[in-house]
Amino acid sequence: MSSEVKEKDNFWFIVVGIVVAAIAVMIMVKSSEHGKFESTAKAIAEDAANSAYHK
Repeated sequence: MSSEVKEKDNFWFIVVGIVVAAIAVMIMVKSSEHGKFESTAKAIAEDAANSAYHK
Protein backbone atom coordinates (compact mmCIF):
# COMPACT_ATOMS: atom_id res chain seq x y z
CA MET A 1 0.00 0.00 0.00
CA SER A 2 1.18 3.44 -0.85
CA SER A 3 0.35 6.37 1.37
CA GLU A 4 1.37 9.15 -0.98
CA VAL A 5 -0.27 12.50 -0.49
CA LYS A 6 -0.57 14.52 -3.67
CA GLU A 7 -0.05 18.24 -3.30
CA LYS A 8 -2.07 20.68 -5.34
CA ASP A 9 -0.21 22.31 -8.18
CA ASN A 10 -0.29 26.04 -7.45
CA PHE A 11 1.71 27.05 -10.53
CA TRP A 12 -1.11 28.95 -12.24
CA PHE A 13 -2.08 30.73 -9.01
CA ILE A 14 1.51 31.91 -8.66
CA VAL A 15 1.66 33.04 -12.31
CA VAL A 16 -1.61 34.96 -11.99
CA GLY A 17 -0.41 36.53 -8.72
CA ILE A 18 2.81 37.72 -10.33
CA VAL A 19 0.93 39.17 -13.32
CA VAL A 20 -1.57 40.99 -11.09
CA ALA A 21 1.25 42.36 -8.94
CA ALA A 22 3.12 43.60 -12.04
CA ILE A 23 -0.01 45.33 -13.36
CA ALA A 24 -0.62 46.96 -9.97
CA VAL A 25 2.97 48.26 -9.86
CA MET A 26 2.69 49.68 -13.39
CA ILE A 27 -0.57 51.46 -12.52
CA MET A 28 0.95 52.95 -9.36
CA VAL A 29 4.04 54.18 -11.22
CA LYS A 30 1.94 55.62 -14.03
CA SER A 31 -0.32 57.52 -11.64
CA SER A 32 2.62 58.90 -9.62
CA GLU A 33 4.35 60.17 -12.76
CA HIS A 34 1.18 61.93 -13.88
CA GLY A 35 1.30 64.20 -10.83
CA LYS A 36 4.99 64.91 -11.34
CA PHE A 37 4.43 66.46 -14.76
CA GLU A 38 1.23 68.30 -13.89
CA SER A 39 3.05 71.36 -12.48
CA THR A 40 5.33 71.45 -15.51
CA ALA A 41 2.37 71.44 -17.89
CA LYS A 42 0.76 74.25 -15.91
CA ALA A 43 3.96 76.36 -16.09
CA ILE A 44 4.24 75.80 -19.84
CA ALA A 45 0.61 76.79 -20.32
CA GLU A 46 1.25 80.07 -18.49
CA ASP A 47 4.43 80.91 -20.39
CA ALA A 48 5.38 78.99 -23.53
CA ALA A 49 9.00 80.20 -23.17
CA ASN A 50 9.37 77.63 -20.35
CA SER A 51 9.01 74.82 -22.86
CA ALA A 52 11.93 73.05 -24.47
CA TYR A 53 9.79 72.78 -27.61
CA HIS A 54 9.68 76.29 -28.99
CA LYS A 55 7.28 76.93 -31.82
